[in-house]
Amino acid sequence: MPIIRIPTPLRPHTGGNDTVEAQGATVGALLADLGKQYPALHERIFDGTDLRRFVNVYVNNEDIRYLEDLETVVADKDEVSIIPAVAGG
Repeated sequence: MPIIRIPTPLRPHTGGNDTVEAQGATVGALLADLGKQYPALHERIFDGTDLRRFVNVYVNNEDIRYLEDLETVVADKDEVSIIPAVAGG
């Protein structure tokens, strides 16, 4: 089962967990399963059916935007990271 890394700002929505597991053959299916487990997290990373603009997702350190986006295939040992963009100054 792929491991999903949760950044500190989103951990309150996963009960404080820094990693969680979800099932799915693609990033989209994996995140849909994650959203069923943690509905508040789903609201933070999705705008309807699309990832929010400021949310970046990586599979094994590769940005899914340069792969197959939400259709990127994931395997059991893959590591998926959700990285919200940070702004400030």
